[in-house]
Amino acid sequence: MSRAPSPAALALLVGLGSCGDRSVGTVALGDHQPAVENTADQSPVAINPVTPMTYPPALLEQGIEGRVLLRLFVDAEGKLVTDSIRLAESSGYPALDSAALNGARELRFSPALRNGRAIAAPFLQPVHFRHPRSRSDP
Repeated sequence: MSRAPSPAALALLVGLGSCGDRSVGTVALGDHQPAVENTADQSPVAINPVTPMTYPPALLEQGIEGRVLLRLFVDAEGKLVTDSIRLAESSGYPALDSAALNGARELRFSPALRNGRAIAAPFLQPVHFRHPRSRSDP
C-alpha cells in the first residue's frame, strides 16, 4: 500500500543556481520508493520543506544527470539512523553519489506505518539530479 506524498514531500524539488547564469538544475527525492523487504504497510515519507541535496556545480555545468538510490533506516519516530545511510545503487558519477549521501544526513521523515502504527523500518530512497535543459521525468 502506498501513501500519497505530503505537500512537504512535493516541495522537495528545488532549483539550484549555477555559476553566474540564470539556468538551474534540480534535485528531487523520488516519491515512489522501490519496495524493500520489511513489515511496513507504508514507507517513510520525506518531510523536509527544501531538499538538503546539492547538485555538484561542475556536473551541472556539463549537463550531467543521474539517479542515486539510497538505503536508509528510520526509527518509529521517523528519525533517520545516520549510521544506516548506504548507497544502494550508484548513478555512475561519484560526485552525484557523494552529494546524495552527504545530503541524506539532513533528511527528515514521517515514520513507516504498519496497521496505522509507527514502526522502525528500512527503505530505499531515490534521489534524482536533473539538468534544467532536460525534459525527462524521473
